[in-house]
Amino acid sequence: MAPTMNPFNLPETLLSRVEDAGINASAPPQQRWVDGWLLRFSPGKAKRARCVQAVADGRLPLEQRLALCAAVFAEAGLPMVLRLTPFSRPAGLDQHLAALGHHRLDDTRVMVAPSCPAAAEPLPSALQLQRLDPTEFSEAVGALRGSPAGQRAAMAQRLAASPVPYQGWVLRRPEDGSILACAQSAAEADLVGLYDVFTHPDARGQGLARRLCGQLLARAQAAGARTAYLQVEADNAPARAIYHRLGFADAYAYHYRSPQADAH
Repeated sequence: MAPTMNPFNLPETLLSRVEDAGINASAPPQQRWVDGWLLRFSPGKAKRARCVQAVADGRLPLEQRLALCAAVFAEAGLPMVLRLTPFSRPAGLDQHLAALGHHRLDDTRVMVAPSCPAAAEPLPSALQLQRLDPTEFSEAVGALRGSPAGQRAAMAQRLAASPVPYQGWVLRRPEDGSILACAQSAAEADLVGLYDVFTHPDARGQGLARRLCGQLLARAQAAGARTAYLQVEADNAPARAIYHRLGFADAYAYHYRSPQADAH
């Protein structure tokens, strides 16, 4: 059964703003324009920072534009990946790439909460909420995920140079300094996005991610945010359940395509 999208009947103008905010919040230093497409080629883990954002129709024949993009990614030593959303241009791009044999990757949902909560569940008294700078946060989430050093460094570089300010937070156990959960928020005008939500495997099932996200949303609401968004893999049922409890629902879907089946 196909997923129900946009149950809040949010206007397309708002969803377009959410899409723009997500693109802005994922901007790495390594990017350039090719005939109306925004190319990003960070060596980090986040695919949204190392893909083609197909945001404009362009003027060149599509095959020529794809060849120019492929050359950029080859020079960067990365597989070429294109992100396909309801807003991608030109029209019919996804079907054209499929016909060329590009593999479909990473079915993802953009979830939106029409209003940010003004209050949040209290955090466990045994844990401390701590804000980290970009390098500290990149190391913290990288350690939780088991990411290699190069990906952690690329993430820290992207966060430090981001045109949209991030706030990275962790829940830390004081007695041994262990980080049990982490999350980031990125605010732009009256929108706030949640990113890099992760809980230590040994601490899952305790509601830590839900409480941490609730704290970040309440802080964002106090600073002027009204609508929240996030991106989550469609098959990540535990995370999606957390976000539903926080008031999020699927607004639209996106996926990637690449000539390489293993472009992960």
